[in-house]
Amino acid sequence: MQAIDVLGSSMALLDRYFVDSVDLKQLSRLGLASMLESLDPYTEYYSAEDNDKLRLMTTGEYGGIGSIISQRPDSTIIINSPMEGMPAAKVGLKAGDIILEVDGKDFRRSTSELVSAALKGSPGSKITILVQRPGAPKPQLFSFKREQVQVNPVPYYGIVGKDYGYIALTSFPNTAAEEVKRALLDLKGRKALKGLILDLRGNGGGLIDEAIKIVNFFVPAGQVVVTTRGRALSTRQEMTYRTSAKPLDTELPLVVLIDGSSASASEIVSGALQDMDRAVVMGQKSYGKGLVQTTMQLPYDGTIKLTTAKYYIPSGRCIQRINYRSVREGKGEQVTPDSLTQVFHTRAGREVRDAGGILPDVKVTADSLPTMLFYLTYNNDAFDWVTRYTQQHKTIASPLEFRLSAADYADFSQYMIDKKFDYDRQSSKELKRLEDLAKFEGYYERTKAEFERLKTLLVPDLKHDLDYHKAAIERQLTTSILTRYYYDRGARERGVTEDKVIAEGLKLLADGTRYRQLLSPPAKK
Repeated sequence: MQAIDVLGSSMALLDRYFVDSVDLKQLSRLGLASMLESLDPYTEYYSAEDNDKLRLMTTGEYGGIGSIISQRPDSTIIINSPMEGMPAAKVGLKAGDIILEVDGKDFRRSTSELVSAALKGSPGSKITILVQRPGAPKPQLFSFKREQVQVNPVPYYGIVGKDYGYIALTSFPNTAAEEVKRALLDLKGRKALKGLILDLRGNGGGLIDEAIKIVNFFVPAGQVVVTTRGRALSTRQEMTYRTSAKPLDTELPLVVLIDGSSASASEIVSGALQDMDRAVVMGQKSYGKGLVQTTMQLPYDGTIKLTTAKYYIPSGRCIQRINYRSVREGKGEQVTPDSLTQVFHTRAGREVRDAGGILPDVKVTADSLPTMLFYLTYNNDAFDWVTRYTQQHKTIASPLEFRLSAADYADFSQYMIDKKFDYDRQSSKELKRLEDLAKFEGYYERTKAEFERLKTLLVPDLKHDLDYHKAAIERQLTTSILTRYYYDRGARERGVTEDKVIAEGLKLLADGTRYRQLLSPPAKK
């Protein structure tokens, strides 16, 4: 092909004549990555060195210590969050520990990518980590063995209310269906459930086969869940996926929660159950990813993840939101407006729409969070205060009983004031925009006094902000503290009881008449 000949000749000329030496392998990787990126965000190349990332995406597994790490602005690397039951947690590594050395190699000033690579390795291989614990007089050395780390896609499930089950599913690796099945059977074994909430919020998707299995838990065998259609040149241009196993429960009232980050396999599950009138979908409109990726092998142990098809859920709709062809043609990102989407129908005759994600049957908007909370989430001083709190408290109450005291919050507030915590206040930014607009339109001179007065009223006042947003900040601090003692499971156990959207789901499940009406065909006019 002409394009391949031109590319090969160009590489040869670069290798021979470019003024400096050229790493052709690195150059070809950069070129390939840029080429694929121009197609869509999902088509990617993985070299042999990157296959661990691909394996983690598809299986949720890797060999290592089982801990999230993070990099500080001064290039120190800290243990951020050890995973429950994994080697880091079992040997006593704690959030806040500063990594100094790994297997004798100095990482006092490094990057999270380099340290992460050093921490990973074959299960059973030995590793030594030298850390400096805040407040400790000298560094501590931990020696242990790496293990096969399995990231559980169901981080929490339990009984909520009195008789309702709740399962959070955060991704779709090849263990997703088995973990959901295990959770559901355990819940049914504990209680005669009156309903179930399946939480897919924030779930960016994964393997299509796992999505079909999960749908199959709630509908009979032989049901069409999704159809994929590729280019006509393909010999497998259309594939129809059906449920094939005996379901777990076809009668249990079911609410599926979604939001703007629910994508791909999450949209197959929620959309298929909606199209079959098997579940009430609640929350916010999903992301809108109606594309299918397939992994294919390349020479030298490389892998390409390639967009090969669009998928269509049982009503016949494709919920792809962005037209990437228009991006490739230089027309910019085109999104079909809601007013131009097409109407499809569920089996009961309810109207549903395509092109833009899954629209919930019941829209529930989560409470908006103050800007300040976003900055606190990633602030090192706030993280360090939580570390100090855990050092001062050997134990705390259970996840459902724990409460920060007034003295604790006052201490946190003073700590952040002493550290001169600052963040991007939106009110001041909006005032500046309005002032610029008034100058542009010629209204500034007559309103100058009012603008100056507002500026004096909107002078940043950290103590005021910490007091005003106390409830939201306390909830975030509580989550961070519970994670230190009870891991992600404990934080989620508490969060479920305070979640507005989950509360609405429980209310719906308790109202059988309304639940049935939402899934019933529309009244004939």
